[in-house]
Amino acid sequence: MVVLLFVLFYFRAGIFKGLSYISGAIFRPVLVAGNNVGNTFSNISAYFASKNSLTKENEDLKLKLSEKDAKMANYNALLDENNKLKDVLGRKNAKADFIVSAILAKPNQSPYDTLIIDAGNNQGASAGDLVFALGNIPIGRVSEVGPSSAKVILFSNPGEKTEVVIEGRDVFTTITGRGGGNFEMIVSRDFTLERGATVVLPGITPYVVGVVQTIISDPRDAFTKALLTSPVNIFELKFVEVEK
Repeated sequence: MVVLLFVLFYFRAGIFKGLSYISGAIFRPVLVAGNNVGNTFSNISAYFASKNSLTKENEDLKLKLSEKDAKMANYNALLDENNKLKDVLGRKNAKADFIVSAILAKPNQSPYDTLIIDAGNNQGASAGDLVFALGNIPIGRVSEVGPSSAKVILFSNPGEKTEVVIEGRDVFTTITGRGGGNFEMIVSRDFTLERGATVVLPGITPYVVGVVQTIISDPRDAFTKALLTSPVNIFELKFVEVEK
């Protein structure tokens, strides 16, 4: 036993060195693998951090783009309304006394073939005032007036009768509203009427109220019925003019 301890003591440096070498050889791949794994996880973390940063930056850019699109849409809408107003003002006689008014409710939102506009007593509107669309097309008259709004009865209101003149023929007659911007007119069977003929309000300025679209005649009937439409689509209007 003493001899064995002596041998181990004498040769300890070599033995420990050998054991150290053997341990290093055994555990070196493990240590290398551990370092590689650590580097890999570090790279993965950096990758996900970078991806998250890019995702957030992309979302921020999309949000800014959406804001710019919304602002551009609003600008285009305002530009379109501005151009329409300029067009209306350009068509109307500058000396005429009129009020430009926005439509608050159209026939699909208000009683059939009536409009609610944002001009009333405070703006100078009165019952009986003539109402125009697109600057020079009469579409109805103011029927009721409030402080800051008014009700407009359109000429095409069902049963509404309006005296007109058949343009180019100087013949006075009456058109009756049928709703939705449509009218009907009854004339003598002997009177020659063609599709496309227009009827205007009596007066110095020939404001067109309706255009003949269909002619219904029967040899057994002494009268001919003509169906007319307004030159404007009342459902697409945003502004009207009230002429005092």
